[in-house]
Amino acid sequence: MRILERPTRNLFFTGKGGVGKTSVSCAVAVALADSGRAVLLVSTDPASNIDEVFGTPLGTLPTPIPAVPGLQAMNVDPEAAAIAYRDRVIGPYRDLLPADAVASIEEQLAGACTVEIAAFDEFAKLIGDAKLAAAYDHIVFDTAPTGHTLRLLALPAAWTGFIGNSAAGTSCLGPLQGLVAQRALYLSAVTVLSDAAQTTMALVSRPEKPALVEAARTSAELAIIGVRNQLLVLNGVFEAQNPADPIAAQMQSLADQAVAEMPIGIGALERTTIALKPTQIIGVEALRAFFTPNTKIMTSKALPAPYKALPDLETLVDELQLDGRGLIMTMGKGGVGKTTIAARIAAELARRGHKVHLTTTDPAAHTAGVVAGTPDNLTIGEINPAAEVARYRAEVIATTGAKLDASGLALLEEDLSSPCTEEIAVFQAFARTVSRAVDSIVVIDTAPTGHTILLLDAAQSFHREVMRQAKSVTDSVRNLLPRLRDRTFARIILCTLPEATPVHEAAALQADLRRAGIEPYAWVINQSLAPLELGEPLLEARRFQETRYIDEVTRIHARTTFLIPWQASIAAGITNSPPRLFEPA
Repeated sequence: MRILERPTRNLFFTGKGGVGKTSVSCAVAVALADSGRAVLLVSTDPASNIDEVFGTPLGTLPTPIPAVPGLQAMNVDPEAAAIAYRDRVIGPYRDLLPADAVASIEEQLAGACTVEIAAFDEFAKLIGDAKLAAAYDHIVFDTAPTGHTLRLLALPAAWTGFIGNSAAGTSCLGPLQGLVAQRALYLSAVTVLSDAAQTTMALVSRPEKPALVEAARTSAELAIIGVRNQLLVLNGVFEAQNPADPIAAQMQSLADQAVAEMPIGIGALERTTIALKPTQIIGVEALRAFFTPNTKIMTSKALPAPYKALPDLETLVDELQLDGRGLIMTMGKGGVGKTTIAARIAAELARRGHKVHLTTTDPAAHTAGVVAGTPDNLTIGEINPAAEVARYRAEVIATTGAKLDASGLALLEEDLSSPCTEEIAVFQAFARTVSRAVDSIVVIDTAPTGHTILLLDAAQSFHREVMRQAKSVTDSVRNLLPRLRDRTFARIILCTLPEATPVHEAAALQADLRRAGIEPYAWVINQSLAPLELGEPLLEARRFQETRYIDEVTRIHARTTFLIPWQASIAAGITNSPPRLFEPA
């Protein structure tokens, strides 16, 4: 494996949610540390779970991993970074400006845009600070899901361009001098990212078509911003040992087909293949065994009966159709099947005669691609950031801009060129989409957990930022939070796999939603092996380990739980022969 044999100083692991970026990055970090290197493992994902993988509480400063000499790990906490950033930017002005002026700056720094630049500020320090570079042989990054990782990596050019071109003293990020002071650091980060001698980008994927397509898109977009030292890590590759098991045969057939048809761009990359493991990768010993072949697999068929009794997706749709109107949102960790579940719910509701609109706020999702045989009363859309920015800019220029003189208009156009504008535009589109649920059913496939929370949380601070540019707040935005809190209107479906990390992240998401006054409607455990009849030892082992997490969901977290068996089909509305259900002993 080249990434272990000839590692660069900076190693990035990126890919679609759920492909195993955390497992791969943690295993690489452990292997490098075991070889005598000084290694820092960093998660830039708001939904990070490296704490759980190592069983060690982690914060925003490097923390030693006791079982792995030479390895330290940390999380980049966007909210904590934003607080530190605000303090640093505002601090010099507190004794120089009147209290109302300081309050105005604080208000400007209350938006989601500040969170993004503050997180990047921490990121840039790690890869662009020469003093920090001397402390570690390698820095391994477990990055956020693909769309947001690309945004993070593109920020150096965006922000340095905004700083250099701005003629105003303030922006949505407050006094620009606070950014100018960081410009050298940001430019250094850009240089390091594009230097093949210093940085390697590992595109992590599973042998599945959506993940491979996403990896190819990521590869192309990274190349555009100058990051060309790439390789492909194909994780979770399954090879059936029992050809008589139809489920195992279907799994391998789908994987083989996806790999054979992978896009040319990533097909030409150097590739590392990692076998599907019989158990989850939790703990240092599991990480140390990650790159070795599977050994003897222990199995058990002693599965309790209730798993077959849990209601399925059809039963959930029965409940969701009662009003013929309202909002349905699928939420959870990336890779748990939110898009497929949302599409199946929408398609089935439409087939039952309801007027349904299916859309997504996830830039990496492809809802249209998972619905086949679309009913006439089902419409499919997406919230496209570029289109929404153009729409928002035109609206603000036509309204607020119409009342300004030439210098004021120039200042407004400059403000609208900031990355914060995209946050506002996309959020307004989200609010408009929710308002459609007043007289029809709207199904929204949402972005991965951490960014979904940022999106919902923005409802509380969003008004201030809109008022700064557009001077008005629409009814759809004003009514958004009350609608999300109304359980007769909004039904939040928490989606998970029967595995530790997706379950625990869904539980954390549920807690965050409840703090915002939003109560989830139900949990869906997706792609479960538990109710299936199997004859493949590796799959039997994975099925047995699911039981503890199904128990945890049903006993501790969920008021109502629905379970979807593993299915070969990934297209909503298309089902192969129904899988044989496992008869409990």
